[in-house]
Amino acid sequence: MSALPEALSEALAGRFGERFSLAQAVREQHGHGESHHTTAIPDGVVFAETTEDVAETVSLCAEHKVPVIAFGAGTSLEGHLIALKGGISIDLSRMNSILRVSSADLDCTVQAGVTREQLNNDLRDQGLFFPIDPGANASIGGMASTRASGTNAVRYGTMRENVLALTVVLPDGKIIRAGSRARKSSAGYDLTRLFVGSEGTLGIITEVTVKLYGIPETISAALCSFEDVSQAVDTAIAIVQLGIPVARMELMDRGLIAAVNRYSGLDLKLEDTLAFEFHGSPASVEEQVAMVRDIVRDNDGKDFEWASSPEERNRLWKARHNAFYAVVSQRANAKGWSSDVCVPVSELGGCILYTRELLKDCKVPAAILGHVGDGNYHVVFAVDPSNEEEMAEVAGINKQMVKRAISVGGTCTGEHGVGTGKIAYMREEHGNAVDFMALLKHAIDPAGIMNPGKILP
Repeated sequence: MSALPEALSEALAGRFGERFSLAQAVREQHGHGESHHTTAIPDGVVFAETTEDVAETVSLCAEHKVPVIAFGAGTSLEGHLIALKGGISIDLSRMNSILRVSSADLDCTVQAGVTREQLNNDLRDQGLFFPIDPGANASIGGMASTRASGTNAVRYGTMRENVLALTVVLPDGKIIRAGSRARKSSAGYDLTRLFVGSEGTLGIITEVTVKLYGIPETISAALCSFEDVSQAVDTAIAIVQLGIPVARMELMDRGLIAAVNRYSGLDLKLEDTLAFEFHGSPASVEEQVAMVRDIVRDNDGKDFEWASSPEERNRLWKARHNAFYAVVSQRANAKGWSSDVCVPVSELGGCILYTRELLKDCKVPAAILGHVGDGNYHVVFAVDPSNEEEMAEVAGINKQMVKRAISVGGTCTGEHGVGTGKIAYMREEHGNAVDFMALLKHAIDPAGIMNPGKILP
C-alpha cells in the first residue's frame, strides 16, 4: 500500500503513465546503493527523460510536501539513495543524451544520466576524453552531486575543478542554470560550486557541462612493490613533492593484492604495491618514468615493471577498479563497507600506518587502497550486516580512522560524500560552519523535501 497522498499518485500516474511505478521490486531497487547501508525504499519511482519531467515531478511533490530523492546509476557508497522518509525517487538513468560536444573549446554538455564510460566511448573518435574516474561506471550527474574524483585526480582534479555549468531543478520545481562555458567568471555567487557536492539536498542536477581533454599521445603504466607500506607512501610523497605529473598513483596493500589476484585472475606479488600511469608525449613519459623509477629505487622498491600495451594497462586498471568487489567476494553473501578519508600528503604515511594497526586484529576481511597522490585513501570491509558485533567493530575502526584524519587537518571523506554514513563527523570537521550550511539548506528548501536526512546532522 503506497503511503503517497492519493492526489499525488493520481497526478504522477496521469502525467507519466508507465514511467511512474509503485511496484515493490522497482521501489526496492531504488532504496539502496552499493554499500552496507540498510535499504529504505521510496513510496514511488518516476523515470524522467527531460529536465521538464524532473521539474514537474518536483513541483507536484513540493505541493504535497513529499520528499524527493534523485537516483542515477545507483553506485553511491554512503547511503545517499536511501529514502529515509519515503517519498519519490526520480530515476535519471533515461536522461542519457550527450547534448553537445565542442572539440574547439574542450567541453561538452550532457544529461545527468550519461555515464562516464558512455561519454568516453562517444568522445574517443574525436581524440578527447573526460578524465574523472571514480571506478564505478557512475552517472555524470551523480558524480557532480557527490563531488567525485578517483584515480586520475592527482593530475586532472576532481568534479569541482571540471564542472563548468549546471542545469538544476530547485525544490519548488523552478529550473535554473548555474555557471557558463567560460573558463572563469567574477559574476555573482558561484552557484555551480554550491550544487557540486550538495548530494541532491538543494536541488536536482539534470544537465552538466564539463571540461574535456585531449587523449594523450602516449600512455604507459607501471607497477612496483615494497616490503613495507611506509616505503610505498614515502615514494608517493616524494613524487608529489618533486612535481612529477603522474596521471595515476594508486596504493594497493598486500591484503588487497591477494583479493584482486583471486578475483581478477592475476599473479601480482603479494606485497604493498604502487601502480602508476603516465600521460604525455613519448619523451615526457620517458622522463617521468625515469624519475619515478629512481625514487622507487631510493625507497627500496622492487620489480618496477612497465605495462605499455593497452591490453596490459586495461587489465591492471580493471583489477584496481574491481577492488571493492574483490574484497567483498571473500565472504559469501557479504556487503561492502567502504570508507574514505583525505589528509595532507605529509600526514598520509602516519595515517595509513595507524589504520593498518587498527586493522591488525579485525575479524572482518579488509584492505587498504588509495589515491595516494592527493592524500586520499580507503578501507574496504566485507561485512555481514546482520552481525551486530561485527558491524560495531567495523564502525569503531571507521570512527577512529576518521577522527585521526580530521585531527591532522584532513576530511572525513575525500570523494564518497557524506550521505548518511559520515553525518556524525560533520560538526567535528566543520564546527559552526555546519549551522551556516543549515541556513542555506533552509533558505533553498524550507520544506525539507530534497533528499532529507543527508549531509546535515
